[in-house]
Amino acid sequence: MRRPRRGGVAALAVIPLSLMALFAYFIATYEGPLLPGDHARPASQVAPPALPAAPAVNCLGDADLQRLGWDPAALVAVFAYLEQLSSDSLMIVTRGETVASFGDLAQPRPIHSMRKVLLSALVGQHQGMGARQIDLSATLAELGIDDMPDPLTAPQKQATVLHLVKSVSGINHAAAAEGGLVAEKNRRLGKAENTPGTTWAYNNWDTNALTTVFETRTGLSVADAFDAGIANPLGLQDFTVAAVTYKAEPALSQHRAVMFRMSARDLARFGGLYLDRGEVDGESILSASWIDRITTDYLETGRDGLRHGHGYLWWIPGPGSGLPPGTFWAWGFGQQALFVVPAWRTVIVHQADMSAFMKNLRSSVGGGESDAEDAFEELALSCLKPLAGETQFCREDRFILRGEFDRLLSLIVAARL
Repeated sequence: MRRPRRGGVAALAVIPLSLMALFAYFIATYEGPLLPGDHARPASQVAPPALPAAPAVNCLGDADLQRLGWDPAALVAVFAYLEQLSSDSLMIVTRGETVASFGDLAQPRPIHSMRKVLLSALVGQHQGMGARQIDLSATLAELGIDDMPDPLTAPQKQATVLHLVKSVSGINHAAAAEGGLVAEKNRRLGKAENTPGTTWAYNNWDTNALTTVFETRTGLSVADAFDAGIANPLGLQDFTVAAVTYKAEPALSQHRAVMFRMSARDLARFGGLYLDRGEVDGESILSASWIDRITTDYLETGRDGLRHGHGYLWWIPGPGSGLPPGTFWAWGFGQQALFVVPAWRTVIVHQADMSAFMKNLRSSVGGGESDAEDAFEELALSCLKPLAGETQFCREDRFILRGEFDRLLSLIVAARL
C-alpha cells in the first residue's frame, strides 16, 4: 500500500457546501471562544517550504486483511483519498489487530468534544446509591447544584443526573467552552423554561454540570478517576493525568469544561473496551448494561446521517450512513472521531490536530460573530486559491470539511467485505 502525501485540495472544489453552511458546521462542533491569541501569518502569506516526508501507512498483508473482513484494494482507495486531507492519524482495528494505520499513533492530541464519552464512561463506573457514588435519579436540587452568576430556577433544579447524561435537562444556560454552540442550543431550547427530560439539545452546560456532579460526589478529579479506573486497567500507553485540563469561564458559569489530549492508539484501546463489553482480562471495569444503554436508550436528534441519534453522550448513526446497526461514535471539532462498530468487531480512530488552524483563525478575528464568520470562511477556503495548496498550512493544517470526512468514511465502509 502506498504512502499518502499530506494535503492535496482537489476534492474541495466539489464539496457541495455553501459558505454559510460551512460556518454553521464549524460552530456546531467547535468548543472554545474565539479570542485574540498568537498572531500567525495568514495561510496566503506562508512561504511554501519543502514537503516533509509523508508518514507511513502500515497495513496487514492481503490474506490477513481478508481474514479480518477487509478488501485490500478498497483499503488502498481509502488511503489514496487520505492523501487529499490534512489528517494526522487514521487507525482501523479489528478483533484487536491493527488492520491499517497512518500517522503518529503515539502523539496525544486535543480531542475536543470526544471528551464527553470519556466522562460518560466515568459516570458509568461510579453510578450507584452508596457513598461516593452517583445516583442517576438525584436532582440538581438534592445534590446542591446551582450556578453563578445566573442562578438556576427551582424547576431547572428538578433536572436529574440522568437528564444531564442524556442531554435532556432542558436548561438553557451559558456554559464554558461553548463557542458557537449558542445559536443551535437557543433554537432547540428557547428562552422559556423546559420541563426536564422532554427536550434534547447538544448542551455543554449539561456536560460541564455533570463534571461538577462527578467530582463532588466521588471526591475524585476527572484526571485521577480516568487514570485509575480506565487508563491503568486498559494499559493506555500515552495518557498522563497532565493530559486532562479545565476550561473555566466564571463570567458565564461556575461549572468548568474538562478537556483531554489522547493518542490514536489509546483512543483505539478505549473503544475496544466497549467491544469487549467493558471487560479487561476477565475483569469488568464498565458494566455491559451501561454500554447497552448507548444504543437502546438514545434520542433521535432530528438529523440524518451520522448524527441521527444521541445516547449517553455518544452519537448514533442513522440507517443511511452505511454503518451497521449498533454502531456508535464520538465526534470532535475538526473531524476527530472514534467509531465503535460491534457488528464488525472494529474500532476506527481519526485525528486532525486543529491547533495551527485555530492559531491562524484567532489572528484573523477582530471581534464579534460576523468577524469570526468571515475569518473562518476565508481561512477554511483559502486553500482553494491558486498555489495555496503548496503552502505548509494547506498541506498539514487546513480544516477538513464535513463532506470530505463523510467521503472518507464511505470509502472505509466500502472496504468492508
